[in-house]
Amino acid sequence: MPKLRASTTYRGRVQGVGFRATTRQIAARFRVTGFVRNEPDGSVLCVAEGEPSELDAFLEAVHDAMRCNIADVETVPGVATDEFATFSIRRG
Repeated sequence: MPKLRASTTYRGRVQGVGFRATTRQIAARFRVTGFVRNEPDGSVLCVAEGEPSELDAFLEAVHDAMRCNIADVETVPGVATDEFATFSIRRG
């Protein structure tokens, strides 16, 4: 099955609450690669690649874990580029 890419922006109280660390910990449970980082506008961007079922399960797990902090989620689907070897936290 071909890999997909999801670029997801989380808005709400998502910075300063362990969102990036939690996302990285969750990513370790799934076969996904990519990164998570704080954005200057106060949102958090998560770019993840993986097989569709893994990607969906990962994004659902992040939402479930951080739902009390999330006010809005916007996901832009795409084709995986395979540019990532791991899932990491990036500095904005």
